[in-house]
Amino acid sequence: MTVLTTRIWPVAHGRTLALGETGRLMAIVNVTPDSFSDGGEHAVAASAVEHALSCVGEGADILDIGGESTRPGADPVSAAQEQDRVLPVVEALAARTDALISIDTYRAETARLAIAAGAHIVNDVWAAQKEPELATVCAEAGAGLCLMHTGRNRERLADVIADQRLFLDRSLAITDAAGVSRERIVLDPGFGFAKETPQANLELMARSDELAVFGLPLLAGTSRKRFLGNVTGRDAKDRDVATAATTALLRMKGFAIFRVHNVAINRDALAMADAMLAFQTKP
Repeated sequence: MTVLTTRIWPVAHGRTLALGETGRLMAIVNVTPDSFSDGGEHAVAASAVEHALSCVGEGADILDIGGESTRPGADPVSAAQEQDRVLPVVEALAARTDALISIDTYRAETARLAIAAGAHIVNDVWAAQKEPELATVCAEAGAGLCLMHTGRNRERLADVIADQRLFLDRSLAITDAAGVSRERIVLDPGFGFAKETPQANLELMARSDELAVFGLPLLAGTSRKRFLGNVTGRDAKDRDVATAATTALLRMKGFAIFRVHNVAINRDALAMADAMLAFQTKP
């Protein structure tokens, strides 16, 4: 039986978010022309802001703003391009909503500027290993920091959990050295990011309770990922039901935050999972 521990996640600008008692939703807001399932839909700042606000209305606790696609084969963008895309969105949202704002970047300078514009959290798909100075930026600002496991551009261990521990221990050594308090860190096992096979993602889901060894809150980013298509046969935009299924399954395993495209359907999935968890833990 999953036993949930409630903890307070401190993030930048004196804000906090309670994690544990109920699942939290992080809405994906891609200000990009080429993201794998919604590229170009919100590439203009005004459209991205309105989409983000609609996600808040549907139940999002966090808005994750990204300016560079992380799909395999995506064209890289410069730091200036990324900042031109995301900073106006962060600034506008900081003025219009009390929802927490996350900046999806591995660049230290983008993180610094986004926090100055009002972001509370940095979500790094390279887990502070591509630009370790990002950890220093987070430490100095008191920002929340999401560290994501990836298998890209390196040799991986055959065992999925052993590889999680190898990679994320390296990242935690970087953040510890930079002075980032562990209470500010959330870990993301990086579903779909260069896992060996579609089955490896399923094994990672099945064994994800083993990630409790880190003693840190967990974020799930399964939304519309290719391995869901391998299971269901559906195209990316038709994978929201499969995503919601993984949300419920991973919530039952103790995950705290769920990064999703479709907030409403995942809100309902979380409501059911949370109800079951509450029922199971009744005295």
